[in-house]
Amino acid sequence: MSDNRNYVYLLRCADSTLYCGWTTDLEKRLKIHNSGRGAKYTRSRLPVQLVYHEEYEDRHEALSREWHIKRMSRAEKEALILYRKEDR
Repeated sequence: MSDNRNYVYLLRCADSTLYCGWTTDLEKRLKIHNSGRGAKYTRSRLPVQLVYHEEYEDRHEALSREWHIKRMSRAEKEALILYRKEDR
């Protein structure tokens, strides 16, 4: 088993839209997004804030989950974020 972690994350952009992605390093990826070198979508919507993430040991599982989250409605994504905040 690998020590590598894979993360699926949701960012809230400055215009309140949500962006979903995956990475192996959340902190580094967030810095890249906020520096304007991240995804094309987030470059014009800075700053972005990490509002949700899930951790996986397997890259394939993370990519599959990202695919599913990207197909959720905004309301479903907001519910996911809210549920995670209440879970803490």
